[in-house]
Amino acid sequence: MDNELKRSLGVSDAVVVGLGAMVGAGIFAALAPAARAAGGGLLAALAVAALVAYCNAWSSARLAARYPASGGTYVYGRERLGPFWGYLAGWGFVVGKTASCAAMALTVGAYVWPGRQHAVAVAAVVALTAAGYGGVQKSARIARLIVAAVLAVLAGVVVACLTSGAADPGALAGGEWEAAGLLQGTGLLFFAFAGYARITTLGEEVRDPERTIPRAVPLALGIALLVYAAVAVAALSVLGSDGLAASAAPLADAVRAAGWPGLSPVVRAGAALAALGSLLALVLGVSRTVLAMARDGHLPRVLAAVHPRHQVPHRAELAVGAVVAVLAATADLRGAIGFSSFGVLVYYAIANASAWTLGSAVKDRAVAGVGLSGCVVLACALPLASALSGAAVLAVGALVYAVRDRLRPRTGR
Repeated sequence: MDNELKRSLGVSDAVVVGLGAMVGAGIFAALAPAARAAGGGLLAALAVAALVAYCNAWSSARLAARYPASGGTYVYGRERLGPFWGYLAGWGFVVGKTASCAAMALTVGAYVWPGRQHAVAVAAVVALTAAGYGGVQKSARIARLIVAAVLAVLAGVVVACLTSGAADPGALAGGEWEAAGLLQGTGLLFFAFAGYARITTLGEEVRDPERTIPRAVPLALGIALLVYAAVAVAALSVLGSDGLAASAAPLADAVRAAGWPGLSPVVRAGAALAALGSLLALVLGVSRTVLAMARDGHLPRVLAAVHPRHQVPHRAELAVGAVVAVLAATADLRGAIGFSSFGVLVYYAIANASAWTLGSAVKDRAVAGVGLSGCVVLACALPLASALSGAAVLAVGALVYAVRDRLRPRTGR
């Protein structure tokens, strides 16, 4: 019992944590590269991304209800497919998302104080790590405030664009697109949806997880889809797919094109808050996966400790915060985390494969099969550099596992 986390999160708390991860900085940045890849098929790419995300979310929710422990797919793969597959999912998640944490912290710094982005990034990591140390409820309250502010900013963007004279419904019809480009656009938009996994990694801190998680995951995903669809339609209506593809700051450019240049600083502030919310959710998810892997000895067991008062994995949180702070202070990883994309797809592929083994119901098997196939197709559609770097990271993890397994004493096994 001393090593268990406190179950204190309800449905609304879990939904907010998921939204904080999904409605993060991606909505402010992902539309432009997705439009460059998908062309006139942007809305179709959004629909396909939502379908794959729904399948992954359904499989993850079923697994989380069966195994309501910290660690997400690390636990599911271990229990359903074997220790190696769980380890591989956990390795890819921890390594990839630690880099993502540093990248998101630097994004906060770039928006808040471009000339001192590294210092701001480190300060953000320290502040959020301290908040997490005080208990998951404190983190949930902070996430609630951030999500409310970001949704208000996005609502302003949608209203400003759709009510302006510059809005052209014909721009939504799209133009030319190719299948390969649509798949790349789908991949870019899919990663913006992937934050619902934060809910499942917190499975040990959710009240009545058998009911709460299956309700929270699709609810968070549904809200995020509505937000993404509304923002995409609004931006397309004033910029068109070509204008959106050429934009470096699509939502700021959209409100300027709509005749509301005064909203541009508000959009930038919303982007900074969104990045902060994503960082908070990422630190929560990575630290809980570190906790689960430390319990099994894949990471130093000292990281498996749970604070006796706050009932959080305080050593795992401090370790993750320290690594992320060092990375944010010394390197700019925003353009060098392609391997994270590959790792996320492998993570969800293992989740769907695990869900396939839960039962023989036609719907559940079909959803798991579509989710698994979607992850494989999107992984293959990634740029070659991203796929190769991701495969290299996973290969290093597999090598570490093999060496540790070979050196482990065989007695008593």
